[in-house]
Formats: sequence, C-alpha cells, structure tokens
Amino acid sequence: MVDGAPIGASFLWCVPGFAGVIIYGGKHGGDHMKTTTRLLACAATLTLAGVSMISCRPGGTPGRTTTTMGNPDTTMDHGDPGDPGGGGMIHGPAPTDASLTAARGPYAVTSTRVARGNGFGGGTINYPTDASLGRLGTMVVVPGFTALESSIAWYGPRIASHGFVVMTIDTNTTSDFPPSRATQQRAALRYLTTQSAAAGRTDPSRLAAGGWSMGGGGSLIAAGQDPNIKVVVPMAPWNPGATYTYSKPTFILSCSSDTIAANGSNSNVFYGSLSGEKAQLTISGSHFCPTTPNNLVGKLVVAWLKRFLDGDTRYSSFACPSGTPSGAVSFRSTCPV
Repeated sequence: MVDGAPIGASFLWCVPGFAGVIIYGGKHGGDHMKTTTRLLACAATLTLAGVSMISCRPGGTPGRTTTTMGNPDTTMDHGDPGDPGGGGMIHGPAPTDASLTAARGPYAVTSTRVARGNGFGGGTINYPTDASLGRLGTMVVVPGFTALESSIAWYGPRIASHGFVVMTIDTNTTSDFPPSRATQQRAALRYLTTQSAAAGRTDPSRLAAGGWSMGGGGSLIAAGQDPNIKVVVPMAPWNPGATYTYSKPTFILSCSSDTIAANGSNSNVFYGSLSGEKAQLTISGSHFCPTTPNNLVGKLVVAWLKRFLDGDTRYSSFACPSGTPSGAVSFRSTCPV
C-alpha cells in the first residue's frame, strides 16, 4: 500500500514529474502522488511480487499500466480501452524510416518448418530468438488461389524481426476458396498458439490475419469469426461482392493494375464497408504486386501491426503517413489515430 493505494501491476503508471518521477496510484490513476522515493518503494514491492520494475513512459495516460519485462527494452502495456488493438508489448528501439524500410528489424529471427496437417497445408514459423521479449503478437499469412507459401514467404522473417511470431502457410489445396482459407487460417493460428514449437512465445489474445488474393479474402472472413484476431492485413484481396462491417484495424494493400481482384469490386468495396481504423495503400503493379519484397509495403505493414496489435504509439506517424508516401500510387486512411 502507498498512502492507501494498492500497489500492483494493474494499478500503476508513472510519468516524469517536477521532482524526479511522480507515481500515480489507484485504479483510475491520479489519486496519489509521491516522488522518487515512492518509485523506489514501488519497485521494491513489485520485485517481491515477481515483477522486475515499473516502466516510466513519457506522456503516459492515467488508467494505463506499464511494467517492464526481463529485457529492459521491453514493456508490457496493459492497454487503454479506447485504443484499437487494446495495448500489448512495447519493445525495441524507437522506430525510424531507415529501421522500417530495412530488410530486417532489430531482432534476430529463427525459423522452423511445420508439416502438413492440423487443418492446413503446413508452413514456416518465424520468431525472434530473444526469449526475454515475452509473449508476442502472432500472425498467420495465407497465399492466394493456385499459389504456394513461397509467394508470401518474405513477410515472415521481415515482420518477425520487429518482434512478432509469424507463420506463412500453404493451404490444403491450391484451389481452396476464401471461406476454406479462412477456416485454415484459424486452424493455423490455433496450432501456432497451442501446439507449435513457438507456442510459448505467442500471445493468443493478440492475433493478426493476413493474406494475398483469396488468402486476403479469407483473412477478412477469419477476422469476423475470431474475436482474438485484432488486426487484419489483406493484400490484393479477392472476394467480390463481400462486405465486412466489423471495426478491427485493417490495412489493405492494393495493386493499381489488378485485373484479377479488381479494386473496384474488391479492395475499394471492402475498405468502404469497414467501420474501424483502416488504411488502403495502392502501389503500382498487377495482382502479383504483394508477392515481391517492397520496402514501402514492409514499412507500413510492420508499422500497422506495431501500432494496432502491440499498441505502440511510437509507430502512429509511420502507420498513418500524411499524404501519399513516396513510391505509392495512392494512400487513404481514417488517420490520424
């Protein structure tokens, strides 16, 4: 207790103050204030409770909780009810344009193969080697009609190197339609979070669904079926005539010359039907534009996941650029967040 306020990971936040660091205690924050000596007492109490220390985040919000994990650069953000994505893990160095356009992020990544079975056609799991990062946001990416995992494989290590567990998969047959791909994506997420070699690194409450073409159409369906899918990343998605009215943050990648999943009957319709935070990036190219590594695409996809799956507001300006980014044909969004 600090002046009658219970000390615990669910009640504390701290910001720089006039005389050192001020601690706010109490369920709603702001009720009790003490200086640096209280921070020391608070840290000691949390240490006894098994929490290493409090994370002091500049610009914190009352009612929001942050505690550091074993890695001093990793912070658990317990979220703000008004924040799409609901908070998560804040870790790693502050993002820059250079760090987000690089082929790899700040974390070394390991990969493991998954055999066909468990409801999907097998795949590859990529995740950071640094176990001190704790449980991470988790994503499954699905290929398109007649395509193999290799068509979307580049997203796995790239996204994982920024602090996520990512599995790119094959489908049971290459001719599966979006509803089947949605079912397989959910099966892959279940396997990844419960049975895989990386299960202990995943956060089953913070999932993302991504996919190209019919895989993108499937990811939009899967997101409407699974409440733990918090973020959606459909790429040149195909499912003409469908609409999706949920409010989950969704980043749509479109190809300007797409004659297979024509934007007028697919991406543009999906964007218009969604009610939550959303963005649509259009780049030049045919329906196959998402299958080639692209630094702008990598930057925005990672930033979207960091902002809305991890709840890391340091990525807001990257997830929601003002105007059309260099290298894009067009960009629209509901930003700023």
